[in-house]
Amino acid sequence: MSTRQPTRDDKFTFGLWTVGWQARDPFGDATRPALDPVESVHRLAELGAYGVTFHDDDLIPFGSDDAAREQHIKRFRAALEETGMVVPMATTNLFTHPVFKEGGLTNNDRDIRRYALRKVMRNMDLAAELGAHTYVLWGGREGAEVDTAKDLKAALDRYREGIDTLAQYSIDRGYGLRFALEPKPNEPRGDIFLPTIGHALGFISTLEHADMVGLNPEVGHEQMSNLNFTHGIAQALWQGKLFHIDLNGQHGPKFDQDLVFGHGDLLSAFATVDLLENGFPSGGPTYDGPRHFDYKPLRTEDIDGVWASAAANMRTYLLLKERAQAFRADPEVQEALTAARVAELARPTLGDGESYEDLLADRSAFEDFDAEVAGARGGGAVRLSQLAVEHLLGAR
Repeated sequence: MSTRQPTRDDKFTFGLWTVGWQARDPFGDATRPALDPVESVHRLAELGAYGVTFHDDDLIPFGSDDAAREQHIKRFRAALEETGMVVPMATTNLFTHPVFKEGGLTNNDRDIRRYALRKVMRNMDLAAELGAHTYVLWGGREGAEVDTAKDLKAALDRYREGIDTLAQYSIDRGYGLRFALEPKPNEPRGDIFLPTIGHALGFISTLEHADMVGLNPEVGHEQMSNLNFTHGIAQALWQGKLFHIDLNGQHGPKFDQDLVFGHGDLLSAFATVDLLENGFPSGGPTYDGPRHFDYKPLRTEDIDGVWASAAANMRTYLLLKERAQAFRADPEVQEALTAARVAELARPTLGDGESYEDLLADRSAFEDFDAEVAGARGGGAVRLSQLAVEHLLGAR
């Protein structure tokens, strides 16, 4: 059994809102006391984390005056310096306070939209001060429960206007921040705008500064839509848009569970780690950013359970990394990949310099092609799947 412990080189990060979740839900009060962000920084550092992320309201209670705000920032900055922890990403809470109940950047009320933009810009200032490179935008209240209560075209116009404005602000201030949109299909709103990776990629193509805007996909959010998370992040990587990633666990299309990473669909988690760590078999773009855990410690747990669950995320990732590396290095897996013709997919369908006219003239491509023989040939996928399961279970 692996005894490897996480190190800073693993780039594991946690949001303050994760370990700091007091476990309130729609049917029950908090089961844990509030956590001081400074304590969270120190405890996560002790467990081997690389950094922390935050919403503005995680660090500075909503409504704090300037003096109180500066004191919170001072204590947080001191904790970062004492532990060597970094802040690679920050974001803004545009969903908790009742003012955002109808949305932030897409609220029907223009004054609230202006307030939301100012709130984001203020926290961008802090994010830049603390050295963040990525700014996540999760539109949890950007949506509708009643379609006729929202002008959907105007909402997308305002969403685009908001992102364009924030991108220009980052440019003009020299912050160097990139923006990562976080898709989610529903909850808390009945239907959230930009619900999946595909929707968000389509939206990004319309932006004035599309090169500065990418994605922050989350395991549970895609799986809530019954989609394949690994396929989603693969497309984001392929398009150069995987700016950040949120790892957690989920049991299919139900409410957002935010389980420990790997404590949901384990085979999907294995495939995700394999892609993040080993890349595409044919080469190409890779992800080198933080492995960020956006989970919630189970409501059943006390404070000790909070830190045990944080450690569980990192240990599970490292175990999956080891299993994925062993899978790729296994000669039998290599033989099975060859038998399944996996590497052949990287070979262009048209040869070097070949045109469609050459394809039309090639009788072996159609007239003399034996579809019956080709159709009877097995694909070899079951063998690969079983080998992956055996590696995952430690049987190989």
